[in-house]
Amino acid sequence: MGVVALVVIAGFINARNPRIKKLELHIAKSVTGEKSLNVVMASDIHLGTLIAKRKANRLVETINSLHPDIVLFAGDVVDEDLAPVIKNNLGANLIRIKAKLGVFAITGNHEYIGGAEAAVKYLGEHGITMVRDTAVLVDGRFWIVGRDDRDKSRFTGKKRRELADIMQHVVHNCPIILMDHQPFNLEKAVEQGVDLQLSGHTHHGQLWPFNYITTSMYEISYGYKLIGKTHFYVSSGFGTWGPPVRLGNRPEIVQIIMKFD
Repeated sequence: MGVVALVVIAGFINARNPRIKKLELHIAKSVTGEKSLNVVMASDIHLGTLIAKRKANRLVETINSLHPDIVLFAGDVVDEDLAPVIKNNLGANLIRIKAKLGVFAITGNHEYIGGAEAAVKYLGEHGITMVRDTAVLVDGRFWIVGRDDRDKSRFTGKKRRELADIMQHVVHNCPIILMDHQPFNLEKAVEQGVDLQLSGHTHHGQLWPFNYITTSMYEISYGYKLIGKTHFYVSSGFGTWGPPVRLGNRPEIVQIIMKFD
């Protein structure tokens, strides 16, 4: 019992202390203006009952300390229930994020569990641009492509758009960043000439030994991989789902320096 208690306490402390994961990528495309982009990305924040004011403050302060050009949230920004987010006014924290090109996010499965439209509306009212099955040209230099979560059909009965359909008007001589919450069917991003895909969802199992399950389910359960000419990064996530404990992996905020020709 003492050993179990120590392990749980260690996992609780680990879950409350996210690390900064740094990555530098070269994208073989030319852009006008600045030849690099400082991207700060987080997924699976799960704002709500467990991830409340203190953790939200930690998120914002860490992001701002990295002086991002752009901030990208790859789904599950809020947990199932929006009520504690509203009650604790967590949107006031999100508004304090400083990024000269803005803050962009996509839906995850947890937004749909709790009602995606209400969550999207709330996030939009608090400084976050939601990218939903569409592509946005940012700063005239690069594209942000955002997909609705693949569980959309399960909760709404409506299918999300196919990636090829979303990208039919995207100009491929500009860098393309795709956000898709669940890292399935990675070959589609490669086929469409995406330069960088950002995902989350897996929590890399969150509790050991569940990481072995997520590793068997996903081509990338956690971390970086290059497939063809497409860079992929799947984050272990910032928050937790269920017990506020992490064993065998660290929560994180990801800083990606993208360098262009």
